[in-house]
Amino acid sequence: MATNAAATTHASNDILVVDDIVKSFNTADGSLTAVDHVSLSVKQGEFMAVIGPSGCGKSTLFNVIGGLVDGYEGNVTVGGERVNGPHPSIGMVFQEESTFPWRTVTDNVAFPLEIAGMDKAQRYERARHFIALVGLDGFENRYPAELSGGMRQRVAIARTLASEPKILLMDEPFGALDEQTRLLLGDKVLQIQHQLKQTCLLITHNITEAVQLADRVLVMTYRPGKVKRIVDINLPRPRSSEIVSSEAFGRYVAQIWSDLREEASRGMRDEEQQRAGAHS
Repeated sequence: MATNAAATTHASNDILVVDDIVKSFNTADGSLTAVDHVSLSVKQGEFMAVIGPSGCGKSTLFNVIGGLVDGYEGNVTVGGERVNGPHPSIGMVFQEESTFPWRTVTDNVAFPLEIAGMDKAQRYERARHFIALVGLDGFENRYPAELSGGMRQRVAIARTLASEPKILLMDEPFGALDEQTRLLLGDKVLQIQHQLKQTCLLITHNITEAVQLADRVLVMTYRPGKVKRIVDINLPRPRSSEIVSSEAFGRYVAQIWSDLREEASRGMRDEEQQRAGAHS
């Protein structure tokens, strides 16, 4: 079921509230609004996906929520506490390769615990727990160069989870992976989310990924990025990639693609007009 995004109410069990965010950047052509009055809320233990065409401000929104940028209008709160810079309750996983090549899997996962001052035995014990959770038993002493891309992303997820964040914020974490690996890694993320009852917010451009993983999908417009629609994904849990072949899954994908196609087409027309203007 799709809901009108204009209605923004916050329930008492909303752990993350993004309230009326506006973020602009100064460019050679003047001020550019990347995110335009975006509001969303995520409940404890919920999995929300944010999807939109290229240039819709998804990554800007990610950086605002994660406390990586400032100079915006509106508020971001976690458990009622305003986010002003990186927040200990928010763990972040990026698309880019983020493992340390000179550290083993165990030392990669234990790194934030080392920075926090946890003693070696305790941090290694916790690191091994999360390495097992992401399915990398037996690879504890390997280096990133000895792992596949999907395995390296699992190391990054384990490292983030080791700090036990209340919210796992992911920006296209599977973007560099092939489709089969994406689906299987999605299964692993669902298992982890179910086991930990982890609150997750996923930024993605992949419709299949969004519907496979999320309880709700927020669809953004092309620049400036606004909330176009929020779609409730009423598919049974626990869920796995097997569901992608179901008729119900296909209906959700078609519905979201209809919205995305409209916005992506608008983006293509805008880019064509800009190129034409540059050559005139």
